[in-house]
Amino acid sequence: MGVSADVTSGSEVVHGYPHLTTVRSAITALHKRLSYDGVRSYATSVLPVDVAFSDQDDLHLGAQRVARALVHHLRLPDARVIVSFREMEHAASVELTAGPEYFIELNDRFRTHRGDIGAALAHEITHVLLHRLGLAFAGTRDNEILTDTVTTYLGAGWLLLDAYREDGVSRQKLGYLTPEEFGYVLAKRAIAFDEDPAPWFTSAQAYTAYTKGLAQARHDGQQPPLTAAGWAGRRRYARQRRHAQEHGGRADPGSPYAFEGGGRDTLRVSFPCPTCRQRIRIPVRGRVRARCALCRTVFECDT
Repeated sequence: MGVSADVTSGSEVVHGYPHLTTVRSAITALHKRLSYDGVRSYATSVLPVDVAFSDQDDLHLGAQRVARALVHHLRLPDARVIVSFREMEHAASVELTAGPEYFIELNDRFRTHRGDIGAALAHEITHVLLHRLGLAFAGTRDNEILTDTVTTYLGAGWLLLDAYREDGVSRQKLGYLTPEEFGYVLAKRAIAFDEDPAPWFTSAQAYTAYTKGLAQARHDGQQPPLTAAGWAGRRRYARQRRHAQEHGGRADPGSPYAFEGGGRDTLRVSFPCPTCRQRIRIPVRGRVRARCALCRTVFECDT
């Protein structure tokens, strides 16, 4: 089975968050598949020194070295990756066979863009990891979004974001996520693991996308019933809560939370965990401390 990674070179780069729902589902699916301890085993990102690739490095030996570093980082000690180069439409592809060897083909353009080889390999080697985990989404598009999300959340995807460059005469982006979506996932990881990836960026555009994604990620932790929610959100929540207490559980369409049950004694509110997006349900009883059973994040709520 072959799997390809997308590359945008010269064409228009899509911005914003068109895939955010799928990205959030991918974060939840990853936590469910790996468990708390499994996700925490990736607490340290792959470091720039481990995937550095200069023009003086031998092309094939350097690619093999970077591939080994990424295999090690993604906890795939049994997978030997063989890297080759050829003319192709996509950035890269991987043959997901039974192993123990995996064959990755990279676009010939990487012969002269060696600094981005790590990014392409990170995406393809994550395909190997997901294949072994049996974790997949239906359809090519959603499955590639899952791969980009997992690559980033497990500490190798900052390479994909750093491969994004755009100026007045040229543009390049690897992967299926937008730059801001890569920034969002990277920021979710940074918040969860208390890690700052900003010093690793060589692309100014990548850093800007990360800061935008960081603002979106922080916004997740500022929604009612979390106590960090802003005044306007708290006021809207109180109005909807009062209506739910009097007329039965509901919430306005588009609200991140929903009310269940009816009456003041049985009403519950459900909302996504700000870390893993798993749905949480707690009684409406004023100020409470909640804990996500999936990712074990503890947060303060005013229900």
